[in-house]
Amino acid sequence: MNDRDFVVVVLGGYGNFGQVIVQRLSSIAGMRVWVSGRDLAKAEALAQQTGSQAVRLDINQTDLGQRLRELGTHLVISTAGPFQRQDYRVAKAAIAAGAHYIDLADARAFVCGIDELDEAARKAGVLVCSGASSVPALSAAVVDHLLPQFSQLHSIWHGISSSEKTPGVSTLAGVLDYCGKPIRQWREGAWQTVHGWQELSAHDFPAPQGKRWVINCDIPDLQLFPARYPGVRSVRFSAGVGLRATQFGTWLLSWLVRGGLLRSAVPLAAFLRKGAVLLEPFGDGISGMFVRLQGLDLSGNALQRVWELQALNNDGPNIPCMAAVALARKLAAGTQAERGAMPCIGLLDLQEYLSELEGLAITTAER
Repeated sequence: MNDRDFVVVVLGGYGNFGQVIVQRLSSIAGMRVWVSGRDLAKAEALAQQTGSQAVRLDINQTDLGQRLRELGTHLVISTAGPFQRQDYRVAKAAIAAGAHYIDLADARAFVCGIDELDEAARKAGVLVCSGASSVPALSAAVVDHLLPQFSQLHSIWHGISSSEKTPGVSTLAGVLDYCGKPIRQWREGAWQTVHGWQELSAHDFPAPQGKRWVINCDIPDLQLFPARYPGVRSVRFSAGVGLRATQFGTWLLSWLVRGGLLRSAVPLAAFLRKGAVLLEPFGDGISGMFVRLQGLDLSGNALQRVWELQALNNDGPNIPCMAAVALARKLAAGTQAERGAMPCIGLLDLQEYLSELEGLAITTAER
């Protein structure tokens, strides 16, 4: 390590996603990685395994900006969710420290509101980027990749079906936050109300994954895509898990919330996670993502294109982490010139994202 190393502080660095990012960044020459969080012992354990360094940081500490500056931080990557009820104190601390900021948020209001920090980020000469994850970073890169085949884009339906591998309690609490609750989707050229974890639908992936059931989720794309792709009349996102017991159980839970029998599913997060972990041995370790576009081709004929990703051997949880890794690589190399605060759309093309997945049991195809 030397003074010219690119210094990255990973908040929540010993969590499920943080570990993946720390391991990958620590293998890149010229990266100095700090594993950070409230539990110094956990941070030190991972730091020892990866050849990185450990530091105790709390996203709520009042001197966070000063501490980041003392560490010589060039980039802060926050995996410390859930982001549904967070404010922008971490991003503001990064700006105060003169450091870039990236998070893995998929909370709609959080990601879509990050541009309120645009002026401050530009004055500091840093990039503040929210939503560096499967959505909207990868999903938008896929749409941008397929878009030149269309003269008119009418609808976007995309979704993720994860394997049986259970996320952490904070991640699970984030997705349960809108279970059974009303969410706004762009349907038939107008905003309509649907409900989270309802509208059960199926997507047929190629073998070995096959048919997977998915349901409504609230993500930033639902708000960002109608503005990014003018003329699109429908934007829909669905998600689910491979184990049907878990999938249909969540669907039934959404009806309890919608019917008023439960105020929220969030308090059940820890309990539901324990149950999901018990079911993990019955899973197949396969995750998938699809992006389905419909519209007119360059000759004015009806066209549908489907892009699909399949991840075997429970490699799926690596996918949301790689936007942050790719952006860190570009910032360190000086090839990411964009500054200001924005959702993570248009900062990575599809190949830049997929190149970070090389070496994993992950394939993609179009049909």
